[in-house]
Amino acid sequence: MPDAAPTTQPLDRARVMTARNSVFVIFALAGLVFASWASRIADTKEALGLSAGELGMTLFAASVGSVTGLPLAGRISQRIGATRAVALGTVVALTGLLVVGAVVDAEGSRLALAAGLFLVGLGVGVWDVSMNLEGADVERGLGTAVMPHFHAAFSGGTVGSALIGAGMSWAGVPLTIHFIGAAAVTVLLSWWALPRFLPHTAEHHEEARAARGRHRSAWLEPRTLLIGVVVLAAAFTEGTANDWLAVAFVEGHDLPAWAGVLAFATFLTAMTIGRLVGTRLLDRHGRVPVLRVSFALAALGAAMVIFGSAWLAFIGAAVWGVGAALGFPVGMSASADDAARAAARMSVVATIGYVAFIAGPPVLGLLGDSVGVLRSLLVVGALAILALSVVPAVREPAGGSGDRAPAASA
Repeated sequence: MPDAAPTTQPLDRARVMTARNSVFVIFALAGLVFASWASRIADTKEALGLSAGELGMTLFAASVGSVTGLPLAGRISQRIGATRAVALGTVVALTGLLVVGAVVDAEGSRLALAAGLFLVGLGVGVWDVSMNLEGADVERGLGTAVMPHFHAAFSGGTVGSALIGAGMSWAGVPLTIHFIGAAAVTVLLSWWALPRFLPHTAEHHEEARAARGRHRSAWLEPRTLLIGVVVLAAAFTEGTANDWLAVAFVEGHDLPAWAGVLAFATFLTAMTIGRLVGTRLLDRHGRVPVLRVSFALAALGAAMVIFGSAWLAFIGAAVWGVGAALGFPVGMSASADDAARAAARMSVVATIGYVAFIAGPPVLGLLGDSVGVLRSLLVVGALAILALSVVPAVREPAGGSGDRAPAASA
């Protein structure tokens, strides 16, 4: 399998479009793998007899795995190329997923479940940064904003996977069987997509290493850190729904498990639509105004879920999904505005963002034990307000982004 990494010369447009399509597939597969697990969280809670707090602390293991991999992901991608970095992350994540399925079906220990979730998080962390780096390079090659579309592919993968998960939950299909099927699809499509990433050039890696030596650590750059805060709030807004929305509908609105998964799918569908439409809004109005509206919608949707009736809560899940659509992909694009510093900055921004996945599960779980899972979702509104105060950090650079011309037409 060939390496893939950014190039510094214009590529044939057909070659960049092929890479774009392969990146779509890889993002969709990441969503499929994630939602395969997320759609069975309520079943896992029931099968192992976990309280909200116990579930939150167990989910914490996946967060620790992700934050372990994220700071290393940029350097791994620079060293072995995005192709091999994504492949590595995929193998680790799928291994963890299969361990999780086996543990839950055997009604095993929380420790064994946590070990599997750690592997899932570790693999996803490397996979996430690597595919976003490739996506940013394709975006520069096309000369137009497409990152939200890549994240829409991720959301689309989660929607399809969540709907399948709802059916699996309703039919009582064991998690192991479900996850083996998801792993088989992922391996097959990855085998097709990864060799079609943009070609690797040794010169690029030399330039990236030289740039790293010339500049101070990205951890010391104020703009990078503020973008990280925006991504943190966006990740919390999105991740809270991923981890807790189905449980909140089941326990807070007294609905069956399959209806909770359907609410989760509603959120994901709305988020996917928001990402598909979002690029046009970003091109017309810019990053800052669009994200201000987005975070406001996320807070409104969460309030509708918490305080509304069951049917109003389903509408709220959709509003919440639209509001959560653009924060993460726009933050990733903003961190990659300078191609030479993209890997270092994106690793920092992603690491800060994934703090939400560390703090989110245990915080929401402990609050859920005290005030109920549904009321604990009020934290989403507080993080959205924080995001509104730092959104200007993602503003487009005055000179434009990236340093590579759009791909030449064939």
